[in-house]
Amino acid sequence: MAKILLAEDEEVLRMLVMDTLEDEGYEIDEACDGQEAIELIKENDYDLILLDYMMPIYTGLEVIQQVRNIPAKKHVKIMMLSAKSQQTDQQRVLEAGADYFLAKPYSPLELVKRVEEILHGEN
Repeated sequence: MAKILLAEDEEVLRMLVMDTLEDEGYEIDEACDGQEAIELIKENDYDLILLDYMMPIYTGLEVIQQVRNIPAKKHVKIMMLSAKSQQTDQQRVLEAGADYFLAKPYSPLELVKRVEEILHGEN
């Protein structure tokens, strides 16, 4: 079973994503801001990190930069979930070290499909 960290400051959206992915059999940890996300990443091994771009304390972009500077965590797949979906924003996220970008709003089915592609190498 894959272990996923979801870092999202909007509680309703966080619960929706968690329910969707737990229904698919994934183990999910949650963080409500960038600092909590960093702490969890340092303490746990994740197969995938899902990050909101706009979060308190550390943005998703800052979390990516910190994770990519931790040698033991460089292999972790990271997907940014963001309403900031202009090409320049996507480019900035990918250059920081994210593996994937999913623009909000997205459907639960689209999220599940993308997560499965990432975790099972189908993309």
